[in-house]
Amino acid sequence: MTNDSYKKVLVAEDSSVIQNLLKKILLFENCKITSAKDGQKVLDIFEKEDFDLIIMDINLPHVDGLEATRIIRASNSKNAKIPIIGISGNAKNLPESDFIDAGMNDYMQKPLNYDKLIELVKKYTN
Repeated sequence: MTNDSYKKVLVAEDSSVIQNLLKKILLFENCKITSAKDGQKVLDIFEKEDFDLIIMDINLPHVDGLEATRIIRASNSKNAKIPIIGISGNAKNLPESDFIDAGMNDYMQKPLNYDKLIELVKKYTN
């Protein structure tokens, strides 16, 4: 899908602090990061560029992360099956089935365990 020297990751997160942390951590994993702060922007970027992975916050403005995932999965795009890791501060309040039913491959709750995140990034980009 992309150049073998790095992995392209779309980070969908409305918090600048978490976006910056994710960028710094994923740079060490040889990832090129594109960020979006709302679900509609995620969908717009997804239509124009190829990615190896999406890290998707659940609580995004305009289109939430679960709905954005459903739209991606239902699309006719060649990338409709892209791995998506959901992240949420509300993960404890949602059953696992909500994430899986939306089409996410995996999810993590905030505060993020960055070792686990790196493990998941490697799992879905190798």
